[in-house]
Amino acid sequence: MKEITLQNKKNGMAVLLLTLALYAVAIVGFIFGIIWTNVPLIAVTSVWMTFGWILFCGLKTLKPQEALVLTLFGKYIGTLKNDGFYFVNPFCVGFNPAAKTKLNQSGDVDSGIKKSMMISGNTADVSLETVDKKISLKIMTLNNNRQKINDCLGNPVEIGIAVTWRVVDTAKAVFNVDNYKEYLSLQCDSALRNIVRLYPYDVSPNVDTTGDGIADEGSLRGSSEVVAARIKQEIQEKVEEAGLEIVEARITYLAYAPEIAAVMLQRQQASAIIDARKMIVDGAVGMVEMALERLNENELVTLDDERKAAMVSNLLVVLCGNHDAQPIVNTGSLY
Repeated sequence: MKEITLQNKKNGMAVLLLTLALYAVAIVGFIFGIIWTNVPLIAVTSVWMTFGWILFCGLKTLKPQEALVLTLFGKYIGTLKNDGFYFVNPFCVGFNPAAKTKLNQSGDVDSGIKKSMMISGNTADVSLETVDKKISLKIMTLNNNRQKINDCLGNPVEIGIAVTWRVVDTAKAVFNVDNYKEYLSLQCDSALRNIVRLYPYDVSPNVDTTGDGIADEGSLRGSSEVVAARIKQEIQEKVEEAGLEIVEARITYLAYAPEIAAVMLQRQQASAIIDARKMIVDGAVGMVEMALERLNENELVTLDDERKAAMVSNLLVVLCGNHDAQPIVNTGSLY
């Protein structure tokens, strides 16, 4: 299905004024027909006043960034895309199967159904509703619900994304898929699961996230930009036939699932403690080496191996301890 943009249809104001003028003439002619007892004049003016209102059905008004897909007796005839006041075939109707669908997204939550009248009776209340068949061409953001997905290591994580999208081909959007809004939502869920399963939550050894057979350091937490780009590409490939364009995809929420969050937090804390201790020990060993070298260079004191070992032990205890050491002053002989 190829989109057809209707051009040169912005003559709604001229048709409206002409129709109103003809109605005024018909009313005057009907009155004079009765006065003059002119049956043909009465018949013509009566027919116009009875069926002339049909022309009003062909008047269409579009605001900026709106489109209207028109069908005539089931056949697609074109799309109105630019803002203005249009006149088309009065028997054309707008077609938008997703008009009543509401998604969790900005700019679309309250659109679709507009209440026009409320009729109250003694036995029941009947509400009359009009459905807006126009298609928004604005950029909208779909806030996808959080999903629980297992990463490549089998750890359950909760992740949510925000997808920015818009309609670029109205004919494909309404004719190629049953409901382009629901179709987009389902494809976002599917693409999110497909991509998240390729990555670990955090950097892990011997994990290939790119598919080139070489282990890399990709992760959901550390490579969020890359993951979001792959999610966007995956969704775009799926919704191409629906006439949609994915502008951007961003990760809005990422965390371990509640059932393993506490354990993973302890694991991260232990890893951080180990890394910190390793850095402290490396620094302490370097300081001890420097102290021994300075003592030997200046020949301040000569220590045997046993005394050197005791000095190294004391320095490491002082430098690697969590609390400040309590000094003990030796006032006697060193030996």
